[in-house]
Amino acid sequence: MDATEFRKRGKEMIDYVADYLEKIEKRQVYPDVQPGYLRPLIPDAAPEEPEKFEDILKDVENIIMPGVTHWHSPYFFAYFPTASSFPALLADMLSGGIGCIGFSWASSPACTELETVMLDWLGKMINLPPQFLAGKDGEGGGVIQGTASEATLVALLAARTKAIHHVQSKNGKLTQGDITGRLVAYTSDQAHSSVEKDGLIAGVKVKQIPTDDNFAVCGSALRKEVDKDKAAGLIPFFFCATLGTTTCCSFDKLLELGPICNEEKIWMHIDAAYAGSAFICPEFRHLLNGVEFADSFNFNPHKWLLVNFDCSTLWVKKRADLTCAFKIDPVYLKHDHQESGLITDYRHWQIPLGRRFRSLKMWFVFRMYGVKGLQQYIRKHVKLAHEFKDLVLQDDRFEICAEVILGLVCFRIKGSNELNEALLKSINDARKIHLVPCHLRGKFVLRFAICARTVESAHIQFAWKHIVQLANELLKAKK
Repeated sequence: MDATEFRKRGKEMIDYVADYLEKIEKRQVYPDVQPGYLRPLIPDAAPEEPEKFEDILKDVENIIMPGVTHWHSPYFFAYFPTASSFPALLADMLSGGIGCIGFSWASSPACTELETVMLDWLGKMINLPPQFLAGKDGEGGGVIQGTASEATLVALLAARTKAIHHVQSKNGKLTQGDITGRLVAYTSDQAHSSVEKDGLIAGVKVKQIPTDDNFAVCGSALRKEVDKDKAAGLIPFFFCATLGTTTCCSFDKLLELGPICNEEKIWMHIDAAYAGSAFICPEFRHLLNGVEFADSFNFNPHKWLLVNFDCSTLWVKKRADLTCAFKIDPVYLKHDHQESGLITDYRHWQIPLGRRFRSLKMWFVFRMYGVKGLQQYIRKHVKLAHEFKDLVLQDDRFEICAEVILGLVCFRIKGSNELNEALLKSINDARKIHLVPCHLRGKFVLRFAICARTVESAHIQFAWKHIVQLANELLKAKK
């Protein structure tokens, strides 16, 4: 494919993607295929001779699309949103076209410098304390990670290194292994499972702190566990607070937890993967109060801020905490400016070496929507969630299971878990809308998340009528 054909095929692909997104509402939101459906539809090996682009595009429609779960459908209410916007798609195309691998400043100065500025832009949009911003001479700063799972792992590994150095400074006879075996990290019993997985990778104990009636960790619960572990000879070193849990969008009490972490020299990391985008709206910024106590903070613009995956933003108060944990300097990666103090080499801020020019997506989206446009988008989703909540509350056979703060509604039929499991199965088997469940205090609960960029009130009304119809059929059959 030469440049001439690329121009032609590129325009065709743009049309295909635009048509897909414009008409996605007409596609069945959840695929009706069985595991292993795809292998019989394609050859066992790559073709020896080149094939035509037209044939590939036909196979996309005939083979790939039947097996796609359409996350951007206005009938998709599962998990959490995954962001999509035309400016971000265009920027992603440009990133692929430039094709740089921006592991250091020298490997592509614009890739590094735009990222630093975009993380400062976004930090100011959510009113982060200035210690988290790079500015011209700050000690902190932000970096784009692939996912919140990676961001938490990076923070955890940096905290582990810092804790080991601290203990060894008091007792030089202790080895790294001696100390690591005594380290303990904490998180909420409602935290994402990735925190536990990060502990496995880091080789440290992770303890879940019980939550209160609002599914939030409070200071007294953390204090109890820390005191108990210190008495047992363990070393508390890391706490991952969650703002907007996956299960029910609950918020840990930062203003109670932060002082404890600071007093005990426990690294406090905040995971706001979904909820963080809402903090650009002044009316939701109070949910972030207490971030001033944190050592690191992360959220995913690729969930709810119209920046396509992958773009997970992580800020630290002291970037030296990251670079001390990850800095390796082989001669082939060194360059003339790295000791100048004026540049950032993001390879020292993350696990992989290579990285894409992801900040272009932020730059395009922030400029083409503006802060006001992004705020309007968030507010619309929150309003639609409350619309759905009100519909649920009008039917006394149903109950709301957690406070509705942002764009997630947790609800169920008043009755057994088995009844609610049957309702969810009916919903997803019908494939008109798509939901996923969670467990809250032993109850099987249905999650209704406002996800798609194009979702409107009409889609909410349709979804509720569909749910009620299926519930009526189940309750009738039960009689």
